[in-house]
Amino acid sequence: MQVSTAPSTNSIPGQYWQWRGHKVYYVRAGERQSQRPPLLLVHGFGASTDHWRKNISGLYQDFEVYAIDLLGFGRSQKPKLQYSGDLWCDQLHDFISEVIGQKAVLAGNSLGGYASLSVAAKYPDSAAGVVLLNSAGPFNDNPPTSEPEALQSQIQPPKQPSPIQKLLGDSVKWIFQQPLSQLLLFQYVRQRWVIRQTLEKVYLDKTAITDQLIDEIARPAYDEGAFDVFVSVFSTPQGEKVDVLLKQLTCPLLLLWGEGDPWMNAKERSQKFRQYYPQLTEYFLQAGHCPHDEIPEQINKLLRDWVLSMK
Repeated sequence: MQVSTAPSTNSIPGQYWQWRGHKVYYVRAGERQSQRPPLLLVHGFGASTDHWRKNISGLYQDFEVYAIDLLGFGRSQKPKLQYSGDLWCDQLHDFISEVIGQKAVLAGNSLGGYASLSVAAKYPDSAAGVVLLNSAGPFNDNPPTSEPEALQSQIQPPKQPSPIQKLLGDSVKWIFQQPLSQLLLFQYVRQRWVIRQTLEKVYLDKTAITDQLIDEIARPAYDEGAFDVFVSVFSTPQGEKVDVLLKQLTCPLLLLWGEGDPWMNAKERSQKFRQYYPQLTEYFLQAGHCPHDEIPEQINKLLRDWVLSMK
């Protein structure tokens, strides 16, 4: 294992870990607690460890806290690979094994939630518990439920289109599979005003959308390799279905829902989760897609109390 320090906009300096020949960025705060598992915070699509800064500062006095940039995001390297849930699942599992060194509670938002659930389901020796905040991931016969899938759904036809809709839908999909179209779309979505507009759709409290937040999301999109990551994630096949993962899960599960999320129906997805894992704990909160950033005090308290209550 190779670790080196790196600059950070957080007050806590980050480090790099070498994984499969690539630099992976992470932040560690707090001291190891003999009776409490470490926490591993995993961001969503287009975000990074910066998105957890309010949670790290609120939790590190009670726990050893880690936050990691998934390969292809944040300050982690952006090699030209096929990005998928399986890749990030392996990354998180190896990080827990090599860096943390013991079972951790994984807390993930959106795409990071799906990756965290995958780790807990496939590698039970890595997970002491899982916290999902508006977690992405497909159930069988379910509509899109993640940021990339939500973006795709805006340019794809409905499930039962008319012949004209199908023709137009196939044409649009073909256009966006072309390199020039993909480059133009990438150049568009990384503009600061577009990022702000997107955040305003998924945050209930608009005051949480600060210039710092927009900077933190925009900055990695100008890194070398960011375009290749965008193309790969945009075209990546769906991973294992959430219901299949839940059937394999053996550790405690906490769901924290921002009810105002326009990208997913929290109540409907809650019922699906309960159908396959009825022993879960969950809370519905007045927030959007990223409740950990929008209402961090509430999230920190719920997460802290839940972990401390675990047997």
